[in-house]
Amino acid sequence: MIDHISISISDIAVSQQFYLQALAPLDMSVVGEDNGWIGFGKDQQGVFWFGVEDAPLQPMHIAFTAATRDAVDLFYNAAISSGGKCNGAPGVRVRYHANYYAAFVLDPDGHNIEAVCHH
Repeated sequence: MIDHISISISDIAVSQQFYLQALAPLDMSVVGEDNGWIGFGKDQQGVFWFGVEDAPLQPMHIAFTAATRDAVDLFYNAAISSGGKCNGAPGVRVRYHANYYAAFVLDPDGHNIEAVCHH
């Protein structure tokens, strides 16, 4: 189980606005800030952090759990409307399993952000 993950981004304001909108349908919001890093999570537990670093950006793939397929759709629409780029519209991915319903969006820095429902 992962306790938390941190990624490097290029513009804190742009990423904060993107993730505020994209993660809201997954019931995630800002739960903390520390030395220029912003943490998102639920119930005051910061599980997803991002901040600006001097190191070159390396795109990552991060999948967030969605409680319902509707939440996946809402994530996708919010992420696209806040500047994300489609990397896989909402739908069933039977290559993973029969109930794997997911959407993929590239964030402003090219990270592949996924919302997935297993029901």
